[in-house]
Formats: sequence, C-alpha cells, structure tokens
Amino acid sequence: MFASGGLCAQTPVWQPSPGHTQVPIWPGAAPDSQPVAGPEIVKSSGKDGLIAGRQVIEIDNVSQPTMTVYSPTVKNTGAAVVVFPGGGYQILAIDLEGTEVCDWLTAKGITCVLLKYRVPDSGPAYHDDCQCNIHPKAPTALEDAQRTVGLVRFHATEWHIDPHKIGVLGFSAGGHLVANISTHFAQRSYAPVDAADKVSCRPDFAVAIYPGHMMENTTREFELNPEIPVTASTPPTFLLQNEDDHVDNVKDSLVYYIALQKAGVPVEMHLYAQGGHAFGLRRTKLPVTAWPELVETWLGSIGMISE
Repeated sequence: MFASGGLCAQTPVWQPSPGHTQVPIWPGAAPDSQPVAGPEIVKSSGKDGLIAGRQVIEIDNVSQPTMTVYSPTVKNTGAAVVVFPGGGYQILAIDLEGTEVCDWLTAKGITCVLLKYRVPDSGPAYHDDCQCNIHPKAPTALEDAQRTVGLVRFHATEWHIDPHKIGVLGFSAGGHLVANISTHFAQRSYAPVDAADKVSCRPDFAVAIYPGHMMENTTREFELNPEIPVTASTPPTFLLQNEDDHVDNVKDSLVYYIALQKAGVPVEMHLYAQGGHAFGLRRTKLPVTAWPELVETWLGSIGMISE
C-alpha cells in the first residue's frame, strides 16, 4: 500500500490541471456500486510524506470513476497508455503515479488516459495476521479498467490513437490491476452498457511498476495468484521492482515473470538492489528512477513507438 505519512490540506473532489477535463466513464450509475465512508477527499502529504523532496497528492473515497485524456505535446506516435495510480486499493496516489506519468508520456508523443478508479476495497486485500485473501464484494477496479480501455479503443479515431497501440501502466496496486486486465479481457466483468463495451478491452502492451498482490498468499508458496490466469494471449509486459521493496515483495514480479515466460508471452523485467517502494517518476540518485527511459526503449522494441 502507498504510505503517505502525515496528511493535511484536505479538499473535496480532485480536479486535473487547467486545459484537461475528467469525464465519467459510465453513462449512468457504475455497476456494483459499493458504499464508501464519506465524500471524495483530496489530501496532500505533510513533511513526513515527501517523495524526492516533494509532497504527494492522494484521493480517498472514490465512488465516481472518471478518466482524463492528456493529448501528446509533441508529434503524435499514435500510441496511448491508460494509467492506474497505486494506493493499495484504498487510495489513489494521483500525482506521483498519475499526472506526473501523463506529463512524461505526452512529452514522448503518447496519449495518456488517467483513470480515477473506485477505491477503497476494489481489489485484493489481506488480513495482516494470516495473509489470507479478503475479496471485495465486486471487482470494481477491474470493471473500471476494462470499461476505460474499451472506451479508448472505441474513440481511437476521434482521439488520434492507433487502436492496436493501446497499453496500460500501473504502480503497486495499480500494477496488480495491470496484470488483472491483462488476463481478464475476453469477457467483461459487468453487463455491457453500450457500444463501447462491444470492442476489445485487451491491452496491446502492459507496464507494471513495483506491482503487488501477485503471489498466492493463502499457502505462502512461491506461486502466482490463481486469479491472474496468464495465457499466451496475455500482452507483452514490462516489469520493474526493487529488492528492498518492503511493501510489495520482489517475488511479486518474479512469479508473474515466470508465468509470462512459461506462456510464451514477451516479457522484460528489471530488478534493482535499492529504491524501495512508491517513488513514481521522481528522479533521485538511485539508478532505478531512470526506469522511464527503459520503458521508452522497450516500447520501441515491440513496435509501439519509433525507436
């Protein structure tokens, strides 16, 4: 889970930067809506929650999922990435693992679609004492992810996107959501509501940065979570994690890598000795924080952008 330290400066309902508009992803009420503890709240971290010397913005109690489209600021490559911020399926680290990602991608000619998916309790969670799976009442985060990828493909021509170059990128719990949609795209997790739900929601590529919830925790064995059924149809995947990540174990990436490799899925993995967890794109002296350059090279190698 994303750790934010002391929090202050609460404000209601997150808004993107000027010039960008978030829009609901569902035409009416979202399917399987669950009660939340209160209204949506935006919080900024205090001095104890700095990442690379800067505060972090998180969103709590998201019940109305939205997407925000960020168009390329340089020549359009035709590629698009739907971004899933992390936060343990409890909150969303909306700047560190969201808007800052869009700033990077759009500067590389890639359309970025930032998904504000429903939290809390919209994905796997665990008892601290026994590490047993506690399942949410409905897979609402996966529903939101499937809906959004479908919407991007449905509007590809309008948004100047190649419908065969739509990927997903996520951090921590968002990294798990990357794996979840990468292995659950043949059928929607909800009843289709319109024409956008009739197009494929399969990502063409996937990037999971320090992903969590990937291991089978009921037996504590080195096995992939059975709810992530990797097949040969799982999209090409990029994985990155640190060996000193004490929030999501490096084994989370390793078990997924092995499963992808066994299934014949193109996969690239990078492991670093130091860097911990929840650093986003913020550069420090640690080599791992140069990972965006590795992703750019990889995207070129699989034909999503020009090398």
